[in-house]
Amino acid sequence: MVCDGARVTLHFSLALPDGTEIDSNYDKAPATFRVGDGNLLPGFEAVLMGAAQGASVSVRLPPEQAFGAVNPDNVQSFPRQRFASLLANTTDPVEEGTVVSFADSEGNEIPGVLKQIGEIHVVIDFNHPLAGREIVFNADIVSVIAPGTEAVKIQL
Repeated sequence: MVCDGARVTLHFSLALPDGTEIDSNYDKAPATFRVGDGNLLPGFEAVLMGAAQGASVSVRLPPEQAFGAVNPDNVQSFPRQRFASLLANTTDPVEEGTVVSFADSEGNEIPGVLKQIGEIHVVIDFNHPLAGREIVFNADIVSVIAPGTEAVKIQL
């Protein structure tokens, strides 16, 4: 059974309520993660809890259990001059909707979506692109290994 610390292997898909697929590994090798390791968002892990090998899960998650609600504080305005060289690039033009990467004080990459290019300011949205959206999560559990169990794969 899926529980904290279990190693879970599964096929999954994420879609919008209208059926638009966001991500899927059904046509690839299944993904493996340890419950609680941060590789799967807590809301997705929560719906898997208690499921056993061979189980299928299909659930529509509200934004708060998926990628979060839209946080207005994550939409920020910057002086346009700060983006002068980026906006002047004619080879790979930047337009509204373009994802721009920033670095925080520790050098970690932070993506933001260019929402508005004004004469004086540029508006960047640092919310996850799926924030505020309901997500349909489907999963087929291939295997569950209980916490503390050592698994060794033997190939003949």
